[in-house]
Amino acid sequence: MSPELKDLIRYRLDRARETLEEARLMLENQHLFAAMNRCYYSAFYIVSALLLTDGKSSSKHSGIRALFHQNVVHSGLVSQEWGAFYNQLCECRQKADYEDLVKLNTEQIKEWFDKTGVFMRLIEEIILRKLA
Repeated sequence: MSPELKDLIRYRLDRARETLEEARLMLENQHLFAAMNRCYYSAFYIVSALLLTDGKSSSKHSGIRALFHQNVVHSGLVSQEWGAFYNQLCECRQKADYEDLVKLNTEQIKEWFDKTGVFMRLIEEIILRKLA
């Protein structure tokens, strides 16, 4: 793996961590739609970083999602449950960002935030093993 690729992977890891911190701040201040968005993007960045460890990438969210399932979930690197979680996170973010009359509540977003943190730690462990 080239030094440039390792730098890009580390950059995306940093982006993922920073974005999850943004989600926490938004949640604490009751900005629920922004918190939902940031939860998704933190997962998106870390999944993108993981895919890069195998030289995979996509310019589209749907492409990252498909590559994640093809290369990570179907290979057994992460469980089907975490694959389903990532799908649900994507769908909830889409709904929160683009649909009208969507209602979110603090407990619901807190649950998303907590699960996103667990998901990120799991993916980060895999990335760090691959970088070692």
